[in-house]
Amino acid sequence: MFRGKKYQDSAKKIDKNAQYDANEAMGLVVETATAKFDETVELHVKLGVDSRHADQQVRGAIVLPHGTGKTQRVLVFAKAAKADEARAAGADYVGEMDLVEKIQKENWFDFDVVVATPDMMGVVGRLGKVLGPKGLMPSPKAGTVTMDVTKAVHEIKAGKVEYRLDKTNIIHCPIGKVSFGAEKLAENFNAIMGAIIKAKPSASKGQYVRSCTVAATMGPGIKINGAKLV
Repeated sequence: MFRGKKYQDSAKKIDKNAQYDANEAMGLVVETATAKFDETVELHVKLGVDSRHADQQVRGAIVLPHGTGKTQRVLVFAKAAKADEARAAGADYVGEMDLVEKIQKENWFDFDVVVATPDMMGVVGRLGKVLGPKGLMPSPKAGTVTMDVTKAVHEIKAGKVEYRLDKTNIIHCPIGKVSFGAEKLAENFNAIMGAIIKAKPSASKGQYVRSCTVAATMGPGIKINGAKLV
């Protein structure tokens, strides 16, 4: 793959064979981010589990200490008093069947997170085939199927992120923006890694954290020493 000069210059500052500690890695992420926009910093964690087995799933959510730097657009499926509560909490969109039809008929996806009250899941379930592949399906584990819509909306707006395994047993998760600086990025990193380690399934055998890499949107990947984390 062709890489531009800026990327190549940045890559020279990183030892591909080295595993850095978290603070050093975040410093390098900031130093090697050369784009003209505020790049998102993504964390990629490969785990020694098999996501095909239900007892080896790793999924949850956490409010990052410094948020993600992104304003999340929240859609809430609720009715009556709970719909009013969601609007008061700051939800961007609130509705019932009207929003289901809008998504189905107009292919509308102007939202980042979906929250639903339990009594609405029968309706939301009709969107499983479109929301599921996008990682937008509400889930009790992620705190997005709940009667406490105020808490859910407030936490998402405050920087709550969901982490979950993909088919290759890797978790991809944003941990902030380059403009946060190394210290805040490291604190967000420690928070999310703490949650992932805490979520280790009892069925998991052998090494749990196989590899841990952090990278800015346009920057090179930097390996973090996962052995120090477990």
